[in-house]
Amino acid sequence: MYFQHLSDLGWNNYFQSQLTFEQLDTQLPFRVISQHRSQVECAGLDKNGQPIDVALGSHFWRNADTYDRPTVGDWLMLDKQLQPQQLLERKSLLKRKSAGQTSTLQLIAANIDTLFIVTSCNEDFSLNRLERYLSIANESAIHCVAVITKADLCSDTSVFVQAIANAHPSLAIETLNATHTDELDSLKQWIGVGQTTALLGSSGVGKSTIINGLTAASAQKTGAIRESDSKGRHTTTGRSLHRLSGSGLLIDTPGMRELQMVDSEHGIKTTFHEIEILAENCRFKNCSHTTEPGCAVLQAVESDELETRLLDNYHKLLSEQARNNESVAERRSNDRALGRFYKNAQKTSKKFKSRD
Repeated sequence: MYFQHLSDLGWNNYFQSQLTFEQLDTQLPFRVISQHRSQVECAGLDKNGQPIDVALGSHFWRNADTYDRPTVGDWLMLDKQLQPQQLLERKSLLKRKSAGQTSTLQLIAANIDTLFIVTSCNEDFSLNRLERYLSIANESAIHCVAVITKADLCSDTSVFVQAIANAHPSLAIETLNATHTDELDSLKQWIGVGQTTALLGSSGVGKSTIINGLTAASAQKTGAIRESDSKGRHTTTGRSLHRLSGSGLLIDTPGMRELQMVDSEHGIKTTFHEIEILAENCRFKNCSHTTEPGCAVLQAVESDELETRLLDNYHKLLSEQARNNESVAERRSNDRALGRFYKNAQKTSKKFKSRD
């Protein structure tokens, strides 16, 4: 991955304005292109433009809050010895509650301009899941495009297109067979020079095939669809940034069977803006749109002006993110308290040793 200009990597005035003249003179900007726990792979103009591995150390890893740890797409300032010094403020961020029983925050990718929400013309298609992805993107005001793949496996793709258009009329939609590279040209219009696009979708919908087609290389392994349940095989296990020849950048993400909402209330309300507009006419300002008299949202459902499915998913996502916010905040507070305990214990131990 070779870059002649930082702008090829997505560098612009938003990031440069965060730095002083002294920092610009003594530090070098690098973009995180992949992450491996406490080590990241970065690309910049140093080292002949070749990617380098950077150990984050305790300041950016062990002792850092999750938000302060670099993720794919971040800009990291390194000194002349290529040691990390500063993580620049992000333009946008995709995040989720970590999968499983743990209540921790997981960063997916940062500084994204456009998000391709990938679904397919089979049993994977779900408006509820699409709205989940939309809400996460809308939290950071990321422009979204719905990409419907596996068009070759469906006799009538208009059913899927119309379903999305009816629920979200302003959302751009592209339908394609990702194995035909000429059909991928429709996606290139959304990826300008220096622009960063990410792909998000469940396992096996064709994200890696899209990456391969757009980069004209087999950078990502692909798997055939399972005939038994129309589900693709999960082939991407890590997040990575790829450069497109003469164009922008793509961030691939693993297929996520579980994408729990966290810190996304604004994004949810933006996704379901139709409900928010109706809510302005509710009798009570704090109306929950469940059983209250004079609820304009419930009245819209009764008159078929608003889909019941939309309201149900709106309630589900808001409740989920509120619950996850609380559990993540509690876990973060416990972790900080534990960290302070260890630091105090270390100080006490050093005092006793110095006395001896």
